Amino acid sequence: MRAVGIVILGLLAAFLIWAFSSINAIPSKEESAHASWAQVLNQYQRRADLVPNLVATVKGAADFEKSTLEAVVQARAKVGTMQLPSDLLTNPDAMRAFEANQGALTSALSRLMVVAEQYPTLKATEGFQTLQAQLEGTENRIAVARKDYIDAVRVYNTELKTFPGVVWKSFLYADREPMQQLQVEPAKQEVPAVDFGTTNN
Repeated sequence: MRAVGIVILGLLAAFLIWAFSSINAIPSKEESAHASWAQVLNQYQRRADLVPNLVATVKGAADFEKSTLEAVVQARAKVGTMQLPSDLLTNPDAMRAFEANQGALTSALSRLMVVAEQYPTLKATEGFQTLQAQLEGTENRIAVARKDYIDAVRVYNTELKTFPGVVWKSFLYADREPMQQLQVEPAKQEVPAVDFGTTNN
C-alpha cells in the first residue's frame, strides 16, 4: 500500500513538473515572435531612413531617369505614412498591406540600383558607393530578420496547435491567435526590367 502511495506521489510530482514547465510555453514563444517582429520593423525603418540621402545623391546625376526616382520617393512615402494596427500580426489583411508597401519600396530600390548601372560617374562617387553598401547591408539584415520572424512564428503557431499547447490554449490562453507569416517579397521573385538601349553618361 505504501509503495502504491509513493508511486502516486511520484506521478503527481512528475505531472506538476511537466505542467509548470509547459504552462508558460505559449507566452514565451509569443514574446519571442514579437521580439523577432520588432527586428523586422527596425531593419525596414533603417532602410527607409537611407532613402532620402540615396535619392539626393542620385538626383545629382544629369538626366537620371525621373520616373525611377519618383517611384522610390512615392514608395518610401507610402511606407512612412503607413499606420500599423495593433492586431497586425494576427490580421491577414493588415499583414498583406504591410508587405505590399514594403515590397513596392524593395522593387523601386532594386530598379534604381539597376538604372544606376547606366551612370558610371554616379557609381564612381564615394557618396553613392557608401549608400549602396549601406543599402545592401540593410537588405541583408532585413532578410535575416524576416527569416528569424518566420521561424519564431512557426514555433509559436505550432505550439498553439499541438499538445500540450493546445490544452493550455483552451484553458488559459483562449485569446491567443495564430500569427501571420511573411511571404516571399514579389520584388525578390522578379528581376526589374530595364531598357539599356540608351545610355546616359
